[in-house]
Amino acid sequence: MLTPDRISLNTATVKAQWNLQQCIDGCLRHGFGGISPWRDVLQAAGVEAGAKAIRASGLRVSGLCRGGWYTAEGALTQAVLDDNFRAVDEAAAIGAECLVMVVGGLPAGSRDLPGARAIVEEGLARTLDYARTAAVKIAIEPLHPMYAADRAVVSTTAQALDICDQLGAGIGVALDVYHIWWDPEILAQIKRAGRERLLAFHLCDWLNPTRDLLTDRGMMGDGVIDIPALRRAVEAEGFTGLNEVEIFSAENWWKREGDAVLAEILQRGQSCC
Repeated sequence: MLTPDRISLNTATVKAQWNLQQCIDGCLRHGFGGISPWRDVLQAAGVEAGAKAIRASGLRVSGLCRGGWYTAEGALTQAVLDDNFRAVDEAAAIGAECLVMVVGGLPAGSRDLPGARAIVEEGLARTLDYARTAAVKIAIEPLHPMYAADRAVVSTTAQALDICDQLGAGIGVALDVYHIWWDPEILAQIKRAGRERLLAFHLCDWLNPTRDLLTDRGMMGDGVIDIPALRRAVEAEGFTGLNEVEIFSAENWWKREGDAVLAEILQRGQSCC
């Protein structure tokens, strides 16, 4: 069972309803322990103003979404690196416990998967060098293989941890149950990650059937994922971060009133997590 103070709201869950200040206020009304903004929401509020509002709320910041997208221009350009450096600065400004990285898929027109992964690894190394100077932790989020072409060529927790092994301190993984639930090696990889590299844990559910692979995530308990088993596994390794709820739901939860969504999250945290 998840008590409210163990839950963080990823702002994507109510992206159609609320701006950053409304998300902060909603978290406080419902007793959530933290918040995780997306960069567009933070930037819309103004980074300095948004950081001030979050600090005043007393909420923990379980993460900032997202950096990465290293393959967007077909090579690791200075513009891509500069955007990631800005993401690091934004994460530092709001006191985020990590900067979540969606690393990027295949460049347009490319079939060179090893080449794309090489771009990603170099980009992560360069970003990590900068992040260390700002005391910001980098969290690679492995995405379900269905996203390898367009969003993330890092598809498994094992791949992400291999990169972490190469790059050393200050980098770990953000594990979203939507992306890892299917992996037959996930329990072993969670153990491999250990406390120091388990930087974020995201909750939602995989609906069967799923109408849209990007924007039809389920509320916890509405799908097929054994969420309690995965949560037990990360906590067994010493994970003490918040359980961050991140639901993309164009035809359901984004159409509901924001407070109703947060109330449902609390109920599901007690019954399904």
